[in-house]
Amino acid sequence: METLQKVCLVFTIIGAIVWGLIGFFDFNLVTWIFGDSIISRIIYIIVGICGLINICLLFKHIDEK
Repeated sequence: METLQKVCLVFTIIGAIVWGLIGFFDFNLVTWIFGDSIISRIIYIIVGICGLINICLLFKHIDEK
């Protein structure tokens, strides 16, 4: 499970960088690389699922007490 969480954390960080680029520069890196295609949509879905999985990291320390 720890490996899955680390992989998901990497995807979540990448997603945060993409959102930062959109917010600061109005530049969508995913669309720039892959265009407006099904691949872009799949990437957004993967990042979203990884973000949900990382919610477990937020509450992990509470369960350990």
